[in-house]
Amino acid sequence: MKFLQFIKGLNITSHIEIVTPAPPGSLHGNRITALRWQGFLKKLGHEARIYTQWSGKSTDILIALHAYRSHASIVHFRKVHPNRPIILIMTGTDLYRDMPEHSEVLKSMEMSDAIVILQSAALAMIPKHLQAKTHTIYQSTKPVKRKALLKKSFLISVIGHLRPEKDPFCTAESLKYLGPESKIKVLHLGKAMSSEMKSLAKAYNKELKNYQWLDELSHSETLQQLSRSHLMVISSLMEGGAHVVTEAIAIGVPVIASDIPGNRGLLGDDYPGYYPVRDAKALALILQKAEFEPSFYKSLEAHIKKRVRYAQPSAEKRSIKLLMESLLKRVNN
Repeated sequence: MKFLQFIKGLNITSHIEIVTPAPPGSLHGNRITALRWQGFLKKLGHEARIYTQWSGKSTDILIALHAYRSHASIVHFRKVHPNRPIILIMTGTDLYRDMPEHSEVLKSMEMSDAIVILQSAALAMIPKHLQAKTHTIYQSTKPVKRKALLKKSFLISVIGHLRPEKDPFCTAESLKYLGPESKIKVLHLGKAMSSEMKSLAKAYNKELKNYQWLDELSHSETLQQLSRSHLMVISSLMEGGAHVVTEAIAIGVPVIASDIPGNRGLLGDDYPGYYPVRDAKALALILQKAEFEPSFYKSLEAHIKKRVRYAQPSAEKRSIKLLMESLLKRVNN
């Protein structure tokens, strides 16, 4: 008997589990992605629940975030339900760190019926024999209104948990290269993921008068902070498709980004706001260019405006709907 044979139409509720290694209450990007997909699936008429691993309960479709860390759930689900669909959402660490080191990543990809990447440049990392089942689904967000910009300072937000992959203190280091006329002030939002990171954040906080580490704020507080910023800096060494970049795009805040595929896939190859990875001095130069050259700052705003269509919830919902329908049709034929 074919899977979901009892369903007489695609509008009938499917029981879906979303597995992510990020625990409940976490502000990790993977958890935010899981929650957003859950919301869209419910609006599409499905029942969707989130776990850190497959529950073992009757499940029509498994959606797994993280090919490496969710590998055990994928294997277990495929063994119990050999004909039921698995959707794998690839993360930055899957694509740009774990794939060459851990065979589980490729095995998870091969066992899945659909692979989802969150920005277009990630397709280059997908093996050719798996590209046909790979779908680019851009993340979206409901934007908050951009606030009036302060004139007494040039406010820059750095948003993301403090861990090595984010190169979290590149912006703090760049402040040492600014000229005395600069009014740049950096607010750093994110939880320190180790005692070493916490100590470094406190040290920069004490050393630099124009740098302040605010630790982890709520998602709504973070968006409010972002909305009043002149710029946001994302300094990551690797990204699957940072949701904070999507949020900046939706609000209209220009981004200065490390030149990595994950950022290019969201901002576009023609975006003028890239700097070489780990190069704090180059970052300082482009920050000052944005601060003192109105034409450059306006060009950043114009490019961000062109990307807004990729950040709209209606577009992400439509992409998820089409993916779900294609999988259900394939299984029932």
